[in-house]
Amino acid sequence: MAFSDLIGMDEKAIARIVSGFGGGVGRMREVCGAVSGMTFVLSALYGYDDAKDYESKKRIYVEVQALANKFKEENGSIVCRELLGLNTQGADSPAPEKRTEGYYKKRPCAELVEYSAAILEDYIDNRTL
Repeated sequence: MAFSDLIGMDEKAIARIVSGFGGGVGRMREVCGAVSGMTFVLSALYGYDDAKDYESKKRIYVEVQALANKFKEENGSIVCRELLGLNTQGADSPAPEKRTEGYYKKRPCAELVEYSAAILEDYIDNRTL
């Protein structure tokens, strides 16, 4: 939602559209929601609208991979369960945990979102691809 002004969308609409990204997409502990969020913003800003436009498709994939790789270099992974140090494979219970002070002490999610936003902001300001 930090980029709502750039993509021309209302924050409530964005919240609804990306609400399933959390927990590594629907709490399946796959790709980190912060990385998915970067992809959403990149696509809104620089994506394509013609599936047959090979060059535009290639360009956005290059951009997504570059930012995901930067995230991975700093954090060791883009996979939720790995970032959280969980041993489970695949989906977790779909019930989200209560957001308490203790929850935030054991989860790096807020820092990962902040880091993703910084990567994205730097990329937008200095877009070189």
